[in-house]
Amino acid sequence: MRRCLLAMVLGAMSGAGLAAEVTVLTADRIHTSDPRRPEVQAMAWDSAGRLLALGDAAEMRAKYPQAERVEAAGKTVIPGLIDAHGHLMGLGFALMRADLTGTRSKQEIVERLRAYASQLPKDAWLLGGGWDQNDWPEKRFPTAADLDAAFPDRPVWLERVDGHAGWANSAALRAVAAKSARSLEGDWQPDGGRIERAGGKPNGVFVDGAMGLVYAVIPPADDATREQAAAKAFDAAVRHGLTGVHDMGVSREDLALFKRFADQGRLPLRVDAYADGDGNALADLCANGLYRHSGGRLEMRGVKLYIDGALGSRGAAMLEEYSDDHGNRGLLVTDPASYETAVRKARGCDVQVATHAIGDRGNRIVLDTYQKVLGDGAGSDHRWRIEHSQIVAPEDIPRFARLGVIASVQPTHATSDMPWAEDRVGPQRILGAYAWQRFLHSGARLALGSDFPVESVDPRLGLYAAVTRQDRDGQPPGGWQPDQRLSAAEAVRGFTADAAWAGRDEKEVGQLAPGLRADFVILDEDPLAVPAAQLDELHIRSTWVDGKPVYEAR
Repeated sequence: MRRCLLAMVLGAMSGAGLAAEVTVLTADRIHTSDPRRPEVQAMAWDSAGRLLALGDAAEMRAKYPQAERVEAAGKTVIPGLIDAHGHLMGLGFALMRADLTGTRSKQEIVERLRAYASQLPKDAWLLGGGWDQNDWPEKRFPTAADLDAAFPDRPVWLERVDGHAGWANSAALRAVAAKSARSLEGDWQPDGGRIERAGGKPNGVFVDGAMGLVYAVIPPADDATREQAAAKAFDAAVRHGLTGVHDMGVSREDLALFKRFADQGRLPLRVDAYADGDGNALADLCANGLYRHSGGRLEMRGVKLYIDGALGSRGAAMLEEYSDDHGNRGLLVTDPASYETAVRKARGCDVQVATHAIGDRGNRIVLDTYQKVLGDGAGSDHRWRIEHSQIVAPEDIPRFARLGVIASVQPTHATSDMPWAEDRVGPQRILGAYAWQRFLHSGARLALGSDFPVESVDPRLGLYAAVTRQDRDGQPPGGWQPDQRLSAAEAVRGFTADAAWAGRDEKEVGQLAPGLRADFVILDEDPLAVPAAQLDELHIRSTWVDGKPVYEAR
């Protein structure tokens, strides 16, 4: 059988036993991410999708003469890419709402919304996401009035690109006010959040913890819509070369949905689900033990907690005030005492802790709490994580290695934020921002991800951003803070072996070695050899999980 578009030939050889049990793939090069044997030309796996052996082509063909053959002449194979921080249901729903990514003005947003609204029932909420006021000429938060002329009656709710702020029109504000237990006017602020106001009245923007006031009145998605969102997310992930995702913030209901996909053989990639805070999913882990699906593609062994907001909406908790917003030190979305209680609970249940922390104050609180809770156990194999590790006081960077804490970072955040990040924090604090090489030199481990749908699900953009620290137009020349760039090998390792280690999965995936899963990606180009400027344009020919293709380019 010829897979010409993959440049592969599948030849089923005769023989009842070995032919049905072993497959041998040959390629120009196979990067294994295994330091013991970093590059080979062939690999064999069994019918269960476990790698049996790796070596040169003649060796593998001689060893398994009756195996089914996959010939990828001219191609490069790498271990399956793992996104160490994403949001699958968020991605699925983002693919089903108005996409405002890349808009350069409020008028452009209104135009996109009008086109999208024409497909909706008359009384449906208009939902969208992806706007960023930093990309607009005025660089200021919008207001409800900016939407009201186009949508006077239909409620509109638009999430900011980072998911840490939202923009409502007046119809949405009326819906919130009608069901809110207290008035939105005055100077009251919800815990861990902020309602932007003008003259004491809400102006349409809700930050972090305040967003829940709006979500409480939006009609929830039904089961069919949720299943459609999950399917769209899974498909998008494997199309972009992902064989695994660390899904940060999964509810009890979402885990049950993913389990149905796994039970039905419809889960095409591996999902490391992290419970959504100190809620029902964590309670289930503590009551029933860590969860792992029998099929090996779904597990929940960790919890995702929050300490602060995001930099773009000035919600990241800073040690000192924002350089461009005097008096504002950001938000703690979780009270430190409550946060410590949740961390202690997770430790008592042997649940891995991963905490969102972006500002230097947020990161310090998390490090202090980890140190306090771990105590003498800081040297154990706990693999606790800080998600984003974005703005870190330079004196705190060495604490990651000392405490055994993983810095889980997203390279495209740096290239998205670089036009305005220094305005937020000034020339001194920026030295501890997106400081990937400083982490590595201190001995800390890096796991790489994207935070999709905040950023694109495409890991090639993460590789490109990590190695160039430039936007896709090649700006700035030489890269932003170029001394913090990763090498191509470091970037690939961050999306493979190091991501697998961060999820406690190194005995299953992350490398191509005997005994591990046959999870891999076939590419036209070699990511360790092409110019860095071409990493975002690697051509994915196919994505394989357990030795079976889950995506093939047409």
